Amino acid sequence: MSMPSRYETEISGSAMMAAMTEVHGRVWRQGRPQEDFSFDHVSDYLADDGTLVWVDVYDPDHATLTALADELKLNVWAVEDAMAPNERTKATVYHSHTFFTVYAIETVAPSDDSSSTLLKYRISGFVLPRGLITVRLPAETGGRWDTGQVSNRFDELGGQEHGVGALVHGLLDVVVDGHFDAVQALDDGIEALEDELFAEDGPKGGGLQRRTFRFRKDLVELRRVVLPMREVVSAIQHRRLDAKTSPELDPLYADLYDHVLRASEWTESLRDMVTTVFETNLSLQDARLNTVMKKLTGWAAVIAVPTAVTGFYGQNVQYPGIETVHGFVVSSAIIVVLVALLYVTFKRRDWL
Repeated sequence: MSMPSRYETEISGSAMMAAMTEVHGRVWRQGRPQEDFSFDHVSDYLADDGTLVWVDVYDPDHATLTALADELKLNVWAVEDAMAPNERTKATVYHSHTFFTVYAIETVAPSDDSSSTLLKYRISGFVLPRGLITVRLPAETGGRWDTGQVSNRFDELGGQEHGVGALVHGLLDVVVDGHFDAVQALDDGIEALEDELFAEDGPKGGGLQRRTFRFRKDLVELRRVVLPMREVVSAIQHRRLDAKTSPELDPLYADLYDHVLRASEWTESLRDMVTTVFETNLSLQDARLNTVMKKLTGWAAVIAVPTAVTGFYGQNVQYPGIETVHGFVVSSAIIVVLVALLYVTFKRRDWL
């Protein structure tokens, strides 16, 4: 389900620019959804006690976002953070609003052993008393995160009765659910590595090492996204409690915080697991190499017996049995007996 109203505002200055900023919005009055959203009336919505508004801005131009911030009295540094590249997950409380940045995660099938299984979508938000302004930047892969699932989650919870706190909860809940899906996908991938690691024929080629290294990098990226979510949820919940609004949301935020903790702990445990897989693979490779060397050494010892005997009888000197049938029989018997003795001894010790 997409947001009902959609507007594209052209960025203009001294000359018209080709870039387009997409603006989506939803409005509720007295708990009822409205169809008359207009980006030009955002200030009026926020000034109306009985109105709740959600404005979603996709790929904004800096000038457009700055103009919106001036109109809504948003903190200038928060606006800069919303546009800055590689901003970390965080939440900052200002006098009139709360600013946060989170990353939604989507799992994809890797194209090869070195490809990532995660896609990140950055979402920044300005939480106002009667509205939520979200700013989304394009992903590096060109994909786009679906905001319709947030609308669905908000409607399912009947969030119109609880104001902006329910809207923010719906957004964060969908983001955290995506984190769980990503952790689950990585967990399944690591278990597949373990199964391949201890297979009877062992891992084939260098694919396991590459996939293990890829999982380690994915977990590092996921950890940077998941761990700071505790700070974000806590800051938003405490700011809302300070305002003493919608106490009915307390159990929902407590449950959301619990999900964040579980995702964080799961991510940490997976880091230990993938490190163990990496180290175990190296240990098994050393063990297999030792086994091969042991077998080669045993066969070399077995082969050395006939080499030594035939070498002795091949001397250019006189020795007992030279040029006689019984000399050939004795030398052959010595070779057979010693080889059989070494073979049985090494076999009992599992050297062959």
